[in-house]
Amino acid sequence: MFPSRRLKEGKLTAKYTYTVITTKEEVNSKQGPAIKTDVEPDTFRPNLSEPSELLQPGQIEKLSKHLPPRTIGYPWTLAFSTAKNGMSIKTLYRTMQGQDTPVLMVIKDSDGQVFGALASEPFKVSDGFYGTGETFLFTFCPEFEVFKWTGDNMFFIKGDMDSLAFGGGGGEFGLWLDEDLYHGRSHSCKTFGNHTLSKKEDFYVQDIEIWSFE
Repeated sequence: MFPSRRLKEGKLTAKYTYTVITTKEEVNSKQGPAIKTDVEPDTFRPNLSEPSELLQPGQIEKLSKHLPPRTIGYPWTLAFSTAKNGMSIKTLYRTMQGQDTPVLMVIKDSDGQVFGALASEPFKVSDGFYGTGETFLFTFCPEFEVFKWTGDNMFFIKGDMDSLAFGGGGGEFGLWLDEDLYHGRSHSCKTFGNHTLSKKEDFYVQDIEIWSFE
């Protein structure tokens, strides 16, 4: 408020004028809810330790929206790639030692199709299935789809020295890779309710990338 003075009947009196400041929030509250924009939050644009050879920026953004909340805000770190580490499941398991975050496996097959899995835990040799309902399968063949846990069983991840598998039920894996990381198979399974991730049930691997979040 801003004071001004004037003389009245020989006395000095003060006259005050008030200026009302209206905030943007008050205007919005009177006029209704604020209009939301379509701009995507930066949360879905992760930083990568190095460029991906298999995923386009748009594909990375789509996948980011489905990752477990505990990975959000962490950079993607390339933990393993067949281009750098070779086609060996033993090497894959070795590079996973010391990891303690979920890992994202991205596969590109000989048909040029991209698909894979998000594992709630790093890959390891196991006596039985392990993992949690954070695990999911995905494919960009022909369009982007994510297959989350159906709750039907808990056959999330199974690691052997001669294979790596995701999902099960009905005698089929949702995704399976051999010990050379060269031959793979995808089939519908009860764990994720997915369809075949690749064009054909049997496929040949061109490249694999595995990303951790740390």
